[in-house]
Amino acid sequence: MRPALPTHRTIVLLSLAAFASAASIRVTDALLVRISGDYGVSLASAANVVTVFAILYGLMQLAMGPLGDRHGKLRVIAAACAAAAVASLACAAAPTFETLVIARAAAGAACACVIPLSMAWIGDVTPYESRQGVLARFLLGQIMGLSAGVALGGFAADGATWQWPFAVLAAWFVVIGALIGRAGWRQPAGAQAPGGNAVANLLEVLRTPGVARILATVFLEGLVLLGPLAFVATHLHLVRGAPMSLAGTMFFAVSAGGFIFAFFAKRIVPVLGEARLAILGTVIVSASVAGIALAPTLAAAPFSCFGAGMGFYMLHNTLQTNATQMAPTRRGTAVALFAGIFFLGQSGGVAVAGQLAQAIGTAWTLTASALAVLPVGIGFALSRRAAATRHP
Repeated sequence: MRPALPTHRTIVLLSLAAFASAASIRVTDALLVRISGDYGVSLASAANVVTVFAILYGLMQLAMGPLGDRHGKLRVIAAACAAAAVASLACAAAPTFETLVIARAAAGAACACVIPLSMAWIGDVTPYESRQGVLARFLLGQIMGLSAGVALGGFAADGATWQWPFAVLAAWFVVIGALIGRAGWRQPAGAQAPGGNAVANLLEVLRTPGVARILATVFLEGLVLLGPLAFVATHLHLVRGAPMSLAGTMFFAVSAGGFIFAFFAKRIVPVLGEARLAILGTVIVSASVAGIALAPTLAAAPFSCFGAGMGFYMLHNTLQTNATQMAPTRRGTAVALFAGIFFLGQSGGVAVAGQLAQAIGTAWTLTASALAVLPVGIGFALSRRAAATRHP
């Protein structure tokens, strides 16, 4: 079923909002040295602009989901874009390091709802049988935004002033937020849930059959896969001798793999089906991460990173599609809970992988990740196939 034109336009707008949200996450990665020098703080202190964004981004997931269910997902996203624009301008104009940290925290809180509520709204207006392809196309904005954020920060770091990416993001949020707000008033809010407080909504979602399995899977995916992947650049630098500038660009290969899957998802998903897609994605990402860890030459890294990105998005997009159907009457709450649990798994994964990397080295840490993701992804796929057999 092809979406009606207004719905298609809204999905494009939501993808553009996801682009800005994802770019905001990564924009400071390459700016830490400049921030450290301009504000006269240590590099470790400068990294707080990344940390506080991530903390608020994770915590606000759960608060924003029920708001979207109650007041309309598009309207909440539009309001969040406006708040993100103000916070981004505050980052650009921050006179002290302390105000920059506060502004980054506000930006993280504002950006938190954009991607999960967008996914939930797509779930409201798209039939399940075609939803995975639509979600994959929507995620093109997020995939490109992550790479664009790194690139914007990198260009700014080498320029006379480094604050201009925040002004660019603010302008982007203003325009896209206004257009989404206009769509939010013209279109129905979707499967908007009746009242109830946030805690009651969360409990209702958690009591729904099948939800615990999906949440456990996405938590483990973040823990055993996304956390260790944060050390790919470090591994390529320390073990393969790549300059950090080159090692960091390997993230573009990961994004390219995700982009290729998302672009062809509408053709691939109907052919493979959910279970086989998840199994194939798990095998690809496992083999690719093992390749990053064990390949003897740096020349193999771009191909392994590309495969890691493609395999990850094949598995994760299947999980996302299932998340949009966990609790249809509380879809905003359910998808926000899914996103929050995934973020929690990633955070724990970074901490565990950091300890492992120090104890046994990055190569063995990535190898352990490659092996650990196999039972997580394949186990989910088999349970999903069994559920489909019981309830065709």
